[in-house]
Amino acid sequence: MTSLEATGTTAPGTTAAGPDPGGAQRRILTVLVISQIFSGVGLAAGVTVGALLAQDMLGTTGLAGLPSALFAAGSALAAITVGRISQAKGRRPGLAAGYLAGAIGSAGVIAAAVLDQPVLLFLSLFVYGAGTATNLQARYAGADLAAPAHRARAVSTVLVATTLGGVVGPNLVAPTGTLGHALGIPPLAGPFLLAGAAYALAALVLAVWLRPDPLLLAHSTADTLPEGPQAPAGKETDRSVPGEGSGGVVLGALVMILAQLVMVAIMTMTPVHMHDHGHGTAASGLVIALHIGSMYLASPLTGRLVDTCGRRTIAVASGVVLLAAGLLAALAPADSVSLLALALALLGLGWNLGLVSGTAIITDAVPLATRAKTQGTVDVAIAIAGATGGLASGLVVSAAGYTVLALAGGVLSLAILPAVVATARTR
Repeated sequence: MTSLEATGTTAPGTTAAGPDPGGAQRRILTVLVISQIFSGVGLAAGVTVGALLAQDMLGTTGLAGLPSALFAAGSALAAITVGRISQAKGRRPGLAAGYLAGAIGSAGVIAAAVLDQPVLLFLSLFVYGAGTATNLQARYAGADLAAPAHRARAVSTVLVATTLGGVVGPNLVAPTGTLGHALGIPPLAGPFLLAGAAYALAALVLAVWLRPDPLLLAHSTADTLPEGPQAPAGKETDRSVPGEGSGGVVLGALVMILAQLVMVAIMTMTPVHMHDHGHGTAASGLVIALHIGSMYLASPLTGRLVDTCGRRTIAVASGVVLLAAGLLAALAPADSVSLLALALALLGLGWNLGLVSGTAIITDAVPLATRAKTQGTVDVAIAIAGATGGLASGLVVSAAGYTVLALAGGVLSLAILPAVVATARTR
């Protein structure tokens, strides 16, 4: 008899009759949604002004993409760290630690701006990137207890929660800049006050309320619930999954890597492009807010489409939408905020289609025994792709212009199509 049986109590996520993953899943999704709202604020605030802050401190556009590259590099290290902690100890300590690191990085950015120390800025941006990795890793936690036919919808529920924070964050750039100025902080560093507080709150929410731990509960119920989170894909998803094992991991990773690379490259340099053509931070903040909103707001629809129309179909749609975004960004007049906003909205939507479909493919292909570790490794590759896109974007714009960058990104996104086709032929 266990201690719980002896005292007549039950563990979180169980009932007197046994495991209750359905009830636990609802609680877990609720807690993840709350934390994602906060983390969305932290993510968006830094993304909006990171390139502008670097440009201001370094005095050159060529390195304006460096903050995005550092975000992504820090995200890569955090992804594998959070994944390993989650595999060993559960999602709760892994995710909470990642957000706490993001908060520490935000404080470092503020200190660097006040002291005018570029080296400290770069180190702090690297640490700040942990928040980005953790924001994405949380989507896996939403799928840990989900049945195979509903995995994409569970992922989308977590992703859509980022929308509110992601839209609010960029629109608070001007007010937080004013607040920063009043506190003796350079205005472009002001949004990191908001980012640090938001990441700290996200960490607190997870540390206190993410109970039961979804991954640990999934392990404990895998043998008792044949239709649970460890069950193989049934008829509905079997026709949608492009393969199991390593083949599925490779395809899912490739879809997300290409979507991340294209999205980060174009997104990073859009505020700089707008600034160079006379637009203020309020205008660029609005465009980035719409972009981040489109990255997450479509998630419920995307999740349903992935579960019903198939993983591969939506992955192909991702490549097509990203191409349209790149073409529109390249052709839009520099003085047209509305067309640039539409291009960035399409960019966010294409990324969302790739992320949800790729995540579902990965989760279908990997067993619970190695799930979190493999997911963390895949997210490292995604983060490296983001770092590459961010760093290259500034160099491309400096050498050839924003139009070339946008066109190149759109064309590159088409590489998703042959990857999906090649995988389909091997099934």
